[in-house]
Amino acid sequence: MLNRRDFLKTGLTTGVGALPLLHEREGAAEANAAKNAARSTEDTMTVPLPARMPVEARSSLPWQYSVRRVGQTNMTEHDPAVMNVEEWANYWSEAKADIVFISVTGILAYYPSKVPFHKHGKFLHGRDFFGECVAAAKKRGMHVVARMSPDLNWGDALEAHPEWAMRHADGTVQHSGEEPQLFKTCMFSSYMDDYIPAIMREINSLYDVDCFYANGWPPLGSLPNCHCAICSKLPDSGTPAYWRVFTDRVLDLWQRYDVIAKEKKADSFFFANSGGNVRGGPNLDRLGKTLAWFQADNQGRTYEEPAVWGCSLQGRVCNAVLDGKVAANVTAAYSTGNPGWRNLSKNADEIRMWLSQTVASGMKPYLHFVGAETGFGEDRRWQKTGAEYFQWTARHDAHFRTWRSIANLGVLFGQATQLLYPGPTTERSRGYMYETTQGLYDILLRGRFAFDFVHEDRLELERIGKYRALLLPNVAMLSDRQCEQLSAYAKAGGSLMASFETSLYDENLKPRAEFGLAELMGISKAADAVGTNGNPYYARIEAPAAANPHALLRGFHDTNWLPGAKNRMPLKAIDNPLLTVVPGFVRYPPELAYPPVSHTTEPAVVLRESGKSRTAWFAGDIERTYWATGHGDLLRLAHNAIHWVLHDESEVQVDGDGLAEMFCWETEPGYAVHLLNYNNPNSYHGWMQSVTPLGAQHVTMQLPAGARVKSIDLLMAEQTVPFHIDEQILRFTIPVVRDYEVAAVTLA
Repeated sequence: MLNRRDFLKTGLTTGVGALPLLHEREGAAEANAAKNAARSTEDTMTVPLPARMPVEARSSLPWQYSVRRVGQTNMTEHDPAVMNVEEWANYWSEAKADIVFISVTGILAYYPSKVPFHKHGKFLHGRDFFGECVAAAKKRGMHVVARMSPDLNWGDALEAHPEWAMRHADGTVQHSGEEPQLFKTCMFSSYMDDYIPAIMREINSLYDVDCFYANGWPPLGSLPNCHCAICSKLPDSGTPAYWRVFTDRVLDLWQRYDVIAKEKKADSFFFANSGGNVRGGPNLDRLGKTLAWFQADNQGRTYEEPAVWGCSLQGRVCNAVLDGKVAANVTAAYSTGNPGWRNLSKNADEIRMWLSQTVASGMKPYLHFVGAETGFGEDRRWQKTGAEYFQWTARHDAHFRTWRSIANLGVLFGQATQLLYPGPTTERSRGYMYETTQGLYDILLRGRFAFDFVHEDRLELERIGKYRALLLPNVAMLSDRQCEQLSAYAKAGGSLMASFETSLYDENLKPRAEFGLAELMGISKAADAVGTNGNPYYARIEAPAAANPHALLRGFHDTNWLPGAKNRMPLKAIDNPLLTVVPGFVRYPPELAYPPVSHTTEPAVVLRESGKSRTAWFAGDIERTYWATGHGDLLRLAHNAIHWVLHDESEVQVDGDGLAEMFCWETEPGYAVHLLNYNNPNSYHGWMQSVTPLGAQHVTMQLPAGARVKSIDLLMAEQTVPFHIDEQILRFTIPVVRDYEVAAVTLA
């Protein structure tokens, strides 16, 4: 083993200065089975954590930054007849909720509204139900969100204002899929300009609320498709031009509503649905600069999105665009999925995991159930789970005040690509980029990488210079400016790994004749994309057998062939390729299952090195193909490539068996390492039916100069663990992880 001093290196040169890197770790940690024996933990070097944020940068924050826990009973029309307001308020207060959502709505009024077409619920009978709930919450010291729903309304409003409705292409009204008496309202109509402001001003005139929220708007994960008189004059839905108009309208309304919210209280604000993770509706870079609170409405797993880490993925998106602003993610205590039971508790383990992902990824835990009649009467199982979890976080609040993510690997998520790119010409599929993202996410978790998401519109060097490498998983749409920013990043010493059609389209989804990153990555397009009919292509190892093969080929023995991917973009030949393409061929019948052409000069991967910068380009969509197949060779190949572009460096390392997700944060007392245990039979489909605890997890991190550790506490186990420090390298072991553990590092 080499001496650590032999590995002294320096970080990227950026506008904020360079950080010296740590050297190779001394002593081998327990081998991580998730790495599939592709490499040893001795190969990874840690880099020192960045200097801690100055105390003055953390003070004088708006009131919403003090919110730690969020509660909501989503009220039904029948609740005014059956809900015990004191019982409701007592539950959320005793659960340590700092803020509660109370329904004003817009579909049904929960107070004696005088706004035309704000229909009173049939059980309201003149009662000021909303006002009673506000008073009860305020009496217990909780903040209040006035919750509205602007997305639907009734037939009498439609009769008076036909211009308020969304329309199909044939001019007919778009109705709710479940309740045909309700029509869908158009966000470009005067419904949003007049009706919603009227409700907000009425609430402000009558009640002491702290902020306003709009549920059901803007759309999440897709763009609206309306053909009303206004929308028929707009660009076609699903196009880049429409996305820009849509974002402009969202931000215009958002800012106008925010002004109304502040008419009574200067520290009030407006916010709306902002979830959808990488497929968020409006441009998240622009939205992140506008909003005061990010409402991540990802309530639970579904059949369409079954991966257990769905909430963590949303948290990483928030961290990419918010610059420390408040984000809260809704955890549905009720059954999610299709079919789903909206008024029935889901498994306690599934509730806890969604809450744990919320907390681990830096968002505020937020628990939600529908209806007092069911939630406080027929099925009360969720209450104990939620209260106990909230009370646990309250005991450790200081360690959940996150200031900065600790990671030296960034994943560029192209929101435009996620929303607008239809997939390659070989395979048009709305789910294509979802599967690409999930494939890379799985790869990163299995490699125990600490990583952040990076938004495509936030590629300034002062932002991305903190990362040793950026990954671009088929980010097909990149503007010339974004390509220039990535080139500047590489010139400063940053590394890149990209795949398939990355940069082949501009920001308007216009195809380029050549990749926008062609010069940087050393590639050139040779032909249009090729799909699969039978066997996908293979990657042939061209490097001669050697005792020390290229890092990309670690762990591959006794084979000349590796799997390629389902789709590939043919590249022009390069000098000395490491892997070449064996074109796909017949898979059945087996008599014909042999390659007509067994050797080509077409590269399957292109690697370059210039100073500290390394680039790796895969010709195929390997992330998406891995998600579809789970092939171990693709996993190993991706891990090897990521370690290579990272120069085998990490800011925090957690080694041990099992499938787990890791976050590391700078906190008020010091640092917090979060481990989420996904090692159970239901990680990819269905709720967690059981939890399989993980054994010992070994943590290594290098502290900034002068930092001294006072203690390391495991917050779930509620115990202190021993630690060892050698030349500012901190090591400790988490003995067991049930479903979630937080190692809180308190500095002296």
